[in-house]
Amino acid sequence: MRPYEVMVIFESSTDAQLIQTELDRFLEVIRSNEGTVGAIDRWGRRPFAYEVNHKREGYYVLVGFAGAPATVAELDRQLGLADVVLRHKILRLPEKHAAATAAASN
Repeated sequence: MRPYEVMVIFESSTDAQLIQTELDRFLEVIRSNEGTVGAIDRWGRRPFAYEVNHKREGYYVLVGFAGAPATVAELDRQLGLADVVLRHKILRLPEKHAAATAAASN
């Protein structure tokens, strides 16, 4: 299992319940593909540096997880298909960073 982080930017006009529903769906994609979900950090509404799809702000959520490359591929596919997601980015974390984060959370 490799450590990853995914930043998801939802449309700011989306209601909080729908954001939670979509987030739960994405977390289930990770779990169903033998991944483990780590920390979930909700940054909330933030303004963009420039317009994205004619929007000036978005709702940011950062999720840490561990999984196989197949898990990442399926998550990337699901995020790309979601209508309420403006942008997303999945990053593989260095092993030493993941170990330090796990030690700090224990």
